[in-house]
Amino acid sequence: MLKCIAIDDEPLALELLSDNISKVPFLELVAECSNPLEALSVLQAQKIDLVFLDIQMPGLTGLQFIQSLAEKPMFILITAYEKYALDGYTLDVLDYLVKPVSLERFIKACNKAKDLHDLKLKGISNPAGPKADYFFVNVDYKLLKVVFNDISWIEGLKDYIKIHLKNSGRPVITRMSMKSVEEQLPEKDFIRVHKSYIVSVKHITAVMKNSIFIDDLELPVSDNYRDALTVLTGRNN
Repeated sequence: MLKCIAIDDEPLALELLSDNISKVPFLELVAECSNPLEALSVLQAQKIDLVFLDIQMPGLTGLQFIQSLAEKPMFILITAYEKYALDGYTLDVLDYLVKPVSLERFIKACNKAKDLHDLKLKGISNPAGPKADYFFVNVDYKLLKVVFNDISWIEGLKDYIKIHLKNSGRPVITRMSMKSVEEQLPEKDFIRVHKSYIVSVKHITAVMKNSIFIDDLELPVSDNYRDALTVLTGRNN
């Protein structure tokens, strides 16, 4: 069961949203809030898994509300304006619904939230069990499966990462930190060689003191990560 709250400053819209939530069996509506400050009190009082959030509200907007939170639940934005879709993407929201929202589209977004929630639970509840050979990343408002064996190298770009796949000319781009992705990768199969680069050990074709090669691609090795590379290669540089 996902605990959720609904936030909208329009009473009729909030009523419709609450009614839609009541039709989804795995959702538990904890609170209806007419503004983000009311919602903040709920978030501080108990753990909330999912927030349905309007954007255009007096005072604090929905996007400003998301940015203000240190610990973020999953967010599904529901708005009358398509123009904020890109802003929602940069804030890593789970889905972006434009009013009026059909029940079918609403349930599809809720199922996405449940899938992501279940994946996180599996990762937490069985830490000692067999590890999966893949993980999911949020790309264009959907969860994309990335198989570890397919990853050649990963590039950090401020708030985003590029996952370069061995047999694909197009990298997977997702909003994620290098630290976060590094924690999800199998330690024995990947090595960080630079603050901006993580590489697959099996795809390394050559090693030098200050760089590594993946076929014809040369990536730098920084001083902070050279020890790990030395252990990997058994070299003393």
